[in-house]
Amino acid sequence: MTANPLILGIESSCDETAVALVRGDRTIVAQAVASQDAAHRPFGGVVPELAARAHVERLTPMIAEVLAAAGVRLADVDAIAATAGPGLIGGVMVGLVTAKALSFAARRPLIAVNHLEGHALSPRLVDAGLDFPYLLLLVSGGHCQLLAVHGVGRYRRLATTIDDAAGEAFDKVAKILGLGFPGGPAVERAARDGDPGRFKLPRPLAGTNEPHFSFAGLKSAVLRAWTVLPDPADTDRADLAAGFQAAVIDCLVDRTGRALRAMPAATALVVAGGVASNTAVREHLAALAATHGLPFVAPPPWLCTDNAAMIAWAGAERLALGLVDGLNAAARPRWPLDADAETARGAGIKA
Repeated sequence: MTANPLILGIESSCDETAVALVRGDRTIVAQAVASQDAAHRPFGGVVPELAARAHVERLTPMIAEVLAAAGVRLADVDAIAATAGPGLIGGVMVGLVTAKALSFAARRPLIAVNHLEGHALSPRLVDAGLDFPYLLLLVSGGHCQLLAVHGVGRYRRLATTIDDAAGEAFDKVAKILGLGFPGGPAVERAARDGDPGRFKLPRPLAGTNEPHFSFAGLKSAVLRAWTVLPDPADTDRADLAAGFQAAVIDCLVDRTGRALRAMPAATALVVAGGVASNTAVREHLAALAATHGLPFVAPPPWLCTDNAAMIAWAGAERLALGLVDGLNAAARPRWPLDADAETARGAGIKA
């Protein structure tokens, strides 16, 4: 293995097609992301079949584009990393099969990356001083978890959601309020002009001894408050968005504070995942970290949403440890970081 390996990363787990080249010294050589927002907007959410088809159409030319932008050939790449799950299985298969073909043709190692590990390690791509173990709040459209990150491939789940993930709740509330798609940024924009104290909304599980998250009841409370308004106006929409966002933040801060008290050896509080791009969420978590005397580490917003740079970086971290995969690596719709964690009540597939 070279001293500064060049990793080709591929991400296709949901509705972004992404390709990146990242070196072991944390240099992002080139990258590209193709959004599918316009294709899915009429449906108010991601349609798996449309997403998979778009990955098929876009991935090969994007790989060529990124290699050309970097001025390298496939033969110059030291390893190929691709998301192997969890995610929409059609899209995951497109990316992983493409990576397998490239690995076979170029005779380069294949690294099948857990998408969640991509998020979990992404802060280390931009912060070389971030050492293990750290407490990670992984908060996205499909997951809301607190994890003790002890090393590459070494995770202990401290908490998960027992129903909706935070990002999922953002998307559903955006749909309730007619704010458009994608929901998370739409709610954040609306909330800037709203009064977060106007509507009395619940903070599920906050202050309890149970470590987990719950957002289904909060989402239902928003729906009830919205449907009883006689003639909803933009001010009502903004106030409800602000109240909902404030309630989510209160829950995240409360549950994360509980986890910090249970992990005194943590070197930092880290947040990653799509919801981590929310400015208000970051500000409140930074304040929480300060109260515990810990550094707060969050990737830049573009690195919080789905991207291939984090997949390539996770590949680089795994390659450095000799953790490579065979061409029989499976695509997985579900793939927990902590396979030994007990299933939380009601969590089902989100465990």
